[in-house]
Amino acid sequence: MENSFSGVQREALFQKLAHQTFDLLVIGGGITGSGIALDAVARGMKTVLVEMQDYAAGTSSRSTKLVHGGLRYLKQLEVKMVAEVGKERAVVYENGPHVTTPEWMMLPLHQGGTFGKFSTSLGLRVYDYLAGVKRSERRTMLNAEETAQREPLVKREGLKGSGVYVEYRTDDARLTIEVLKEAVHRGASAVNYAEVVGFLYTEGKVSGVQVKDRIGGGIIEIYAKKIVNAAGPWVDTLREKDRSKDKKRLQLTKGIHLVIDQRRFPLRQAIYFDTPDGRMIFAIPRDGKTYVGTTDTVYQGDMEHPRMTSADRQYVIDAINYMFPSVNITVKDIESSWTGLRPLIYEEGKSASEISRKDEVWQSPSGLITIAGGKLTGYRKMAEMVVDLVVDLFKQEHGASFPSSSTKNMPISGGQVGGSDRFAAYCQRKAREGLVVGFTLEQSERLVRRYGSNIDRLYTLAAQHAKQAAAYRLPLDVFTMLEYAIEEEMAVKPVDFFIRRTGALLFDIAWVKRHKASVIAYMAEKLGWSEELQKQYTEELEKHLHDAVVPVDEEAGLRQA
Repeated sequence: MENSFSGVQREALFQKLAHQTFDLLVIGGGITGSGIALDAVARGMKTVLVEMQDYAAGTSSRSTKLVHGGLRYLKQLEVKMVAEVGKERAVVYENGPHVTTPEWMMLPLHQGGTFGKFSTSLGLRVYDYLAGVKRSERRTMLNAEETAQREPLVKREGLKGSGVYVEYRTDDARLTIEVLKEAVHRGASAVNYAEVVGFLYTEGKVSGVQVKDRIGGGIIEIYAKKIVNAAGPWVDTLREKDRSKDKKRLQLTKGIHLVIDQRRFPLRQAIYFDTPDGRMIFAIPRDGKTYVGTTDTVYQGDMEHPRMTSADRQYVIDAINYMFPSVNITVKDIESSWTGLRPLIYEEGKSASEISRKDEVWQSPSGLITIAGGKLTGYRKMAEMVVDLVVDLFKQEHGASFPSSSTKNMPISGGQVGGSDRFAAYCQRKAREGLVVGFTLEQSERLVRRYGSNIDRLYTLAAQHAKQAAAYRLPLDVFTMLEYAIEEEMAVKPVDFFIRRTGALLFDIAWVKRHKASVIAYMAEKLGWSEELQKQYTEELEKHLHDAVVPVDEEAGLRQA
C-alpha cells in the first residue's frame, strides 16, 4: 500500500482506522510493540499499532544502544536468559546488519575489582558456549601489557589484564523503526502521536480503544479481537484504565548516558568496567564521539521527558575519571546526553540494579494482554511469545488458526543485503552508485550503512530533489534523509528527525544546530504547519537541545552539589 508510512498521510491514516475491526491491536511503538506487530502481520493477522509519542520515543531510543548478550546475568546465575538472549543477538544482526554492528568489548581486570582473572575467563567461556558465539568472535584473555597497548587510557594502577569478547552495537531507534516499517510493508497499520485514552468493552471483555490524535485533535474508536498493552513505562497507566492493576507492578529505573568528543576522550576500544561501588558501566567510541553510561536509580518523575540531574552527571564523570584517570573529564566536556527509563517488574526487597530484566506476559480479567520487562536484544522472542499466546486464544475462542512465527530468518526493512557477511561488499557496491546522483563517496557510504537495502529509494529522492535541497540551503544528503524520514518513516516533527531518525541530537549536536532552521522551514512547508505550530515545534526542539546539556536541578536554580 503506497504511502502507508508517510508523515504527509498520517492524519488520513488515523481517520481511516476509525471503526475498523482488527485481529490484533498493539499499544506502544517501541521495540516490543513493533516486534509484536511484525510477528502478527507475518502470520496473517490484521494488525494495527498505535503509539502515544513518536515511534521509539520512550525507552527504545534511550538505551545503551547495544544488542548485548547480558553477560552480567551470569553473575545472577540466570543461565537460561543468557543462552536465549546471547543466541538472539546473532539473529538480530543477521536480519538487520545495517542497524547492528559487532563490537569488540574489553573488560579490564584490576586488583580488588569485581572480577577476578579466573572467574572472568571462565565466565566468558561459558558465555561464548551458552550464546553459541561463532569461533571468530570468541573471547580472548589479555595480560596487563597487552591490555594497555590495546587501550592506553585504561587505568594502569592495579591492572591485571582483561577479557575481550564481542558485543553488538545498534542504533536502537532505527532498529525499532526498521522493524515497524517491515510490519507496515507486510500490511500492518501504524500511527504515531495516537494516544489510547480509554478502553471499550463488550460483555465485560475489552473489544476496542478510544484513541486521541495528539497532533490534529479528535478521538476515534478502533476495535480489535485482541489487544496487547506493550506501552513500556506506561504499562501500568493503561492497566489502571482497564481497572486491572494488581500487586504486580512496574518499577521504573532511570539510566543516563553522556556524550564527549573523541578529541577530549580518544577511546579506541569499547570498555565495560566496574565502578568503585560495584556497578558496571560502558564506554563506547562511536562516530567521532565517546559515550558513557549508564546509571540505575529508581525514578518517579515525568515519564515522557525524563531528565538527568547534576548528581547523575557527576556519577558518570567520576566513573570516567576513575577508570581513565589521564582524561580529566569535566562538566564542560559534555556535548550531549540522554536519559531513559527501564520498565522493570517490581520485586520486593531488591535494589534497582538487582531487579531481573526478565519479561513477563499476563492477562487481565477483561482479556487485555500486557507484556512488561525484557530487553532490547530479546525483542523478537518476546514478540513470538506474545503472538503465540494470541494464536492460542484465537484457537480456543474462535476456532481460528494461524501459522507459527516466521521472523527468525526474516530481514527487517533495509536488511535485504544478502546476509551480514555480504554487507560490507554491498555497501561498497552501492556507495559507488551514489556518485551518479551527486553524493560524495563518503556521503554515499554513510547513507548505505544507515539505510541498507532502502538506499535505492534515497537515491531516487536525491535525483528528484536536488533543486529543492539547494533552495532550502541544505546539503543533498541532509535533505534526502529528511525527505525519506517524512515520506517513508512517518517523521512529523523536527524532534522525530533529529533524535529518532538520525540520532544527531545525541551524537552530533552541532549538526542539529547548523541545519535546524532549514529543516524546520522545509517541514513546515511540506506538512502545512501554521505559524503557531512551527513556533511550537521549534520550541520543542530547542528544549531538547537544552535538556541534553543542562541537568534538571541546575535549571531549577539549585546549586550544583
